[in-house]
This record gives sequence, structure tokens and C-alpha cells, in this order.
Amino acid sequence: MADNNINSSVMQKGVVWLWLSGLVFVLDQWTKSIASASLQMYEANHVNEYLNWTLMHNKGVAFSFLANQSGWQRWFLSVLAIVIVAWLLVWLYQNSKQMKLQNISLALVIGGALGNVCDRLLLGHVIDFIELHYHEHFWPAFNVADSAICLGAVLLIIDAFVNKHENEKHEHTSG
Repeated sequence: MADNNINSSVMQKGVVWLWLSGLVFVLDQWTKSIASASLQMYEANHVNEYLNWTLMHNKGVAFSFLANQSGWQRWFLSVLAIVIVAWLLVWLYQNSKQMKLQNISLALVIGGALGNVCDRLLLGHVIDFIELHYHEHFWPAFNVADSAICLGAVLLIIDAFVNKHENEKHEHTSG
């Protein structure tokens, strides 16, 4: 009977959205494996006037920041991401499942972060392959995980404004 109460309690938490994290992780790893198997490193495959598939390995973070370091960044960035994911999991657990936009945002960031951490730990770099450009102006290459992290961050900001009073109410009742 206690197990049913625990399961019922967990089902009322934001962690019910972790399936989305799993989906992002699987989609990210799947697309990276396809890109790695079918693309040549740094060879642009023209899709349209704004998009190329271009395989790249990033040892740094966004915009290749820290990529030219000696290797310490691999472990530092991995540990940092794992700590952040743990914090987001606690946040998700503390949320009510009704806080949909915030929970979806957190789940997207968790799935994306885990996708990139997996690359970093197993390969020593993150696989990027989506390259947007306009004429000769190129956006740094990215992947599905990066897209999920960015979308999750934007949705989290939107949630902070749209559901400000609702989030405050949940904070006061759960604290």
C-alpha cells in the first residue's frame, strides 16, 4: 500500500515529464550517429540556401569557447553539466505536474545536457552537424541537444513571465 502512495505521489510531480528528456536524448544520439556515419568532417553538404549538414567536433562549449584548451575543459564541463542536471531534476521533482510549461522547459534542458555530456565523456568532444548561414555569415554548428537546451531556456524565460503568479503560488504551497 505504501508503494502505491509513493507512485501516486511521484505521478503528481514534474518528473512525469522526464519521458521528454529521454526522447531528446535518444533523438540527439541517433542524429549524431547518422551524421557521424554519413558526413565527412568539415565538408558542407548543402541542403538549401540557409542550411548545411557539416560534421564538426567541438571540444569546448557554445561558439567553441574553451575548445583550444589542453583537455581539462572536458572534465570540468562534464561535471558542471551533471551538477546542473541534478539541480534541474530536484527542481522538476519539486514541481507539480500541472506546471506544464516549466516542466517541459526543464525536461528539454535535461535531455539536451545529457546528450552533450554523453558525447563529452565517451568521445572527448560534442558532435555538431547543423550549420545555419545567410550568404557568407555562418552561425556556429550545433545539434539536437543544443536546440533542446536553447528551446528549454527560452520557454523557461517565457514561463517566468506568463505564469509568474502561478509559479509563486506553487512555491508557497510546496515550501
